Amino acid sequence: MKVIKRDGRIVDYDRSKIKLAIEKANKEVIESKKASNEDIKLIINYIEELNKKRILVEDIQDIIEQKLMEIGRYELAKKYIVYRYTRALIRKSNTTDESILGLIKNENKIQDEGIENKKTILAPAQRNYIAGEVSKDLTKRLLLPEKISKAHEEGILYFHDSEYFVQPICNCSIINLGDMLENGTEINGEKIECPTSFKSACLITTQILQAVGSSQYGEETINIKHLGKYLKESKNKIGEEIKKLNIDKLSSEKIAKAESHSELEFGIKLIIEQINTLITSNGHSILVSFLLQIDQNDKYLEENAEIIEEILQQIYEKLNNQKFKSPKLIYVLDDLNSLKGGKYDYITNMAIKCAIKSSSIMFLSSKIMKEKGKESFFSYIGNNNSSKQLINEKNNQFEGKFNQGIVSINLPQIGIVADGNEEKFWDELNKRLELCREALMCRHYGILGTKSDISPIFWQNGAISRLKKGEKVDKLLYGEHSNLSLGYIGIYEVTKLIKGVSHITEEGFHFALKLMNYLKKVTEKWSKESNITFLLYGIDDTNLSYNLAKIDKEKYGTIQDITDKGFYTVSYHIPENENIEFLDKIKLESKFQAFAEHGSTFSINISRIKDDFNQIKEVIKLLYNNIQLTKFNVE
Repeated sequence: MKVIKRDGRIVDYDRSKIKLAIEKANKEVIESKKASNEDIKLIINYIEELNKKRILVEDIQDIIEQKLMEIGRYELAKKYIVYRYTRALIRKSNTTDESILGLIKNENKIQDEGIENKKTILAPAQRNYIAGEVSKDLTKRLLLPEKISKAHEEGILYFHDSEYFVQPICNCSIINLGDMLENGTEINGEKIECPTSFKSACLITTQILQAVGSSQYGEETINIKHLGKYLKESKNKIGEEIKKLNIDKLSSEKIAKAESHSELEFGIKLIIEQINTLITSNGHSILVSFLLQIDQNDKYLEENAEIIEEILQQIYEKLNNQKFKSPKLIYVLDDLNSLKGGKYDYITNMAIKCAIKSSSIMFLSSKIMKEKGKESFFSYIGNNNSSKQLINEKNNQFEGKFNQGIVSINLPQIGIVADGNEEKFWDELNKRLELCREALMCRHYGILGTKSDISPIFWQNGAISRLKKGEKVDKLLYGEHSNLSLGYIGIYEVTKLIKGVSHITEEGFHFALKLMNYLKKVTEKWSKESNITFLLYGIDDTNLSYNLAKIDKEKYGTIQDITDKGFYTVSYHIPENENIEFLDKIKLESKFQAFAEHGSTFSINISRIKDDFNQIKEVIKLLYNNIQLTKFNVE
């Protein structure tokens, strides 16, 4: 028999530990109240005769208390309960010491440089990690309900970003950059007026990004189109200055073009370098995604096309010389640039060149978005795992949105517990979904009642809203201002566990689609009941996939093609080991798009299309007609 400890470790059953615990309680009562050796033996025999392969240490303790009372040893049972409670307090005290000391001595495993571009050997990152360890400990012991903490430890669900739960701050956001530039903002008590040139707009943008990055966790997203206005203004100013030189028209136009491009080049270089060199209070560089959108209805279409081209050009040059970190790019494919002979196809060609060298650029299909009823605008909320969240906007208010938090459900574990019984699977799924809902509401209640003064840049000065000083943020937690995300992982594995086949087969496909639809309906039901937007979120987090698979392997052993791989397949993706043609993979995964509200990134390994530029162009055309969001994975 194996015993599952409170921290998730699995150890061999040891009957002597039961005997020792009861004997310690025996010392606290008079002789007539003690449990005899025979009593202790009967309790141990009862536990062993349960013939369980695995048993929680808490269950053993519950049985001891129950049996002591059954044999009339009430006072002893009380002493044992006190002993048990005292031991629990000892365990709960100073639980962060080891991890914090490990950080300081550079002995902690999390010190490897990760997706957030921070090394814990550096003082700012170390400070952030130490605060995170303390926060996680407080969250686990005091802030979260015990059943949620226990579910997180056992891999039933995953409570994301627990290191930030102590503070009433939110996850990723879409910054209302246009409003902040046009109407001004305030940073660190200093009033920032509307920029008067493209250079100043770029500088203010980086200041905003740094300030917001220090007031939240996760990624920020901005739409680059808001900079077009200021490039136009710079062009006009340059043109006016050159007119004063009294030279011929051809020469003046040539000089104006060169001067304008010089300012464009300088401004974009400023943004990219500032993003990668400035450090937020979280101890890492700014985590940001740029939405690159060539919109035919854009008043500053030509200027924004120039800006997007320059961003791609500078990033491409960096990719040739060094490892590129930030920003991440979301390149929107539309009629003007979807490689169908549109005016701006040449910019898409540059985006493809970048995609061949880096996984930092994704392609978003406006065609699929419009088919899903999102005709007016689309924008994305990023997170620190590079997944994106779709927001469908109303009333022409497209930005100033945020995510309250994420909780993910471990679908493969439910499949393991159900042991092939589909009826049991659906029953267990419902129980665990309700647990996930409670965990998500902890995120909601953690922010509810917060006053705007906690983060002026966020709540008062335009990044998200223009609330008054002292005003609560509560109204922004409802409707479409923000959302809570129910993550899911392992559609492939759970389908194999329940149906015995992959979801590329007809039987597996129908089960997987039914499951996706059910999860979506559940989040819609939660939204309707609470007026809080719950969205289904396809997790694209390899760290989480390894973490949950590790927990399940330790708990349930090695299961072929499930826990033996050491990871779970993200979202509803079809794993690489499945023998399926590339075109069939696109066709099959596109069927899940209707249920994938956000986090639905289609991933392609560049090696599958041999880094061939022309072949990738054909793939882009295909994806434009079938897939919402695509990322090329570069080794």
